[in-house]
Amino acid sequence: MSLINIRNLGITLSSPLFSNLNLVVNSGDRIGIVAANGRGKSTLFRALAGMLDPSEGEITRARGLTVGYVEQNVPPTLMPLTLHDAVLDALSEEEAISESWRVDVVLASLEVPEDYYRRPLAALSGGWQRIALLARVWVTEPDVLMLDEPTNHLDLAKIGLVERFLNALPRDVPVILASHDRAFLDAVTNRTLFLRPDNSPAFALPYSRARAAVDEVDAAEARRFEKDMKTAEQLRRQAAKLNNIGINSGSDLLVVKTKQLKERAERLEEAAKPAHLDRSAGAIRLANRGTHAKVLLTLDDVAVATPDGKPLFRTGKQFICQDDRIVLLGANGTGKTRLVSMLRQAIEQAEMASGGIKVTPSVVLGYGDQALADLSGIDTPIHAVTRRFDIGDQRARTLLAGAGIGIDMQPRLISTLSGGQKARLGMLMLRLAEPNFYLLDEPTNHLDIEGQEALEAELMAHQASCLLVSHDRSFIRAVGNRFWVIEKRRIVEVDSPEGFFETMAAGG
Repeated sequence: MSLINIRNLGITLSSPLFSNLNLVVNSGDRIGIVAANGRGKSTLFRALAGMLDPSEGEITRARGLTVGYVEQNVPPTLMPLTLHDAVLDALSEEEAISESWRVDVVLASLEVPEDYYRRPLAALSGGWQRIALLARVWVTEPDVLMLDEPTNHLDLAKIGLVERFLNALPRDVPVILASHDRAFLDAVTNRTLFLRPDNSPAFALPYSRARAAVDEVDAAEARRFEKDMKTAEQLRRQAAKLNNIGINSGSDLLVVKTKQLKERAERLEEAAKPAHLDRSAGAIRLANRGTHAKVLLTLDDVAVATPDGKPLFRTGKQFICQDDRIVLLGANGTGKTRLVSMLRQAIEQAEMASGGIKVTPSVVLGYGDQALADLSGIDTPIHAVTRRFDIGDQRARTLLAGAGIGIDMQPRLISTLSGGQKARLGMLMLRLAEPNFYLLDEPTNHLDIEGQEALEAELMAHQASCLLVSHDRSFIRAVGNRFWVIEKRRIVEVDSPEGFFETMAAGG
């Protein structure tokens, strides 16, 4: 049954985002919307929710249809409310009085611990705040559920929770979601729309299979375009030869033939459709200065504890060697980020190194964290680069432009950049540091799929040695060659991350 019909939809804000979008949303659809950062996914959602009028085309909804839209950010007015009251607030006054039980049902379906119900949203983690937004929408019992980047800043346990929730919804309820999490898209969708400036293709397939299909279509279009252009060029060369012969011989027939060949070439060129090419959000490049040392760091049964001294786990005897790409896995709160912080301190401030951590003197660190804490919001991109690296103003501007931060953005405060632009700035700073060992804490958090794949390719191409923490299963599978799992207060090395992924998907 068709619930939403999108015909020739186009939206222009400061610049055109997309046009000629056609899509039918049926009962039971689980549609993944895929596009680079800033290409109109959230804008499309706002139009579908009736919050924004399109520039062209139309959206037709079934009579009486209600659309539930889960946005990315928690409204500040909700922060003082308890989690339970924030969800109750989504109901009408009458429903809140007579049907408050619906809140408990929804919170239970989202596996929210009961002792969290009375905690203020402001006191909860970003992950539980995102779960609260989902609960607020679902408690209103919408006919269609839309989610904008639902896994942003969620750990693997909460991503598994959201997957279980979505897969347990009634089959007839359509779900439309935008995400850069490739594994999540594969787990919960059965259709994929690639949102593009013109003619967005859709496939009745989950992301990975749809990606293979759209790549094949794009490759065929590229071959067709190249063939048409070659044919047009051949026609023009033939026309030029005949034209010369016709002028020299005075043949009217050859002049007519020349004109016909030129017209055929023009028609081919006008009709030829260039292959789709995404406008890059900015290049990601890394470096590896190399080292002759085989062992970069040695952990001799290091005790990892919270800053106030609460024991978390012990590392046992571990070695981090050249060409190792170690993924540190563990449930939320087990101490992954704490170990990363301790290793960073041991490399940068050897005199403050925790007992048991030995760093080879030739190690040069490249560090990036999920909060992009090394980037001051009151600094500017151009100043941040030129202050830290002696490369000159012009070179810095060129590198920033290549990373997707245009000349107009370079003198602005870093706090005004988008998450994707900040991430690419952080990656540029890593490149310029020319490290031989990377510590990366959730490096894909702010990157779209193009950026994730570029980072994967760079780490592999440079044979970068690294220890990383990530909730991105596709990234982990692509990059990792060693896997440490924190369990029972110890680090255990495993051959594959799949067992840990399965545990998290099942609820830990």
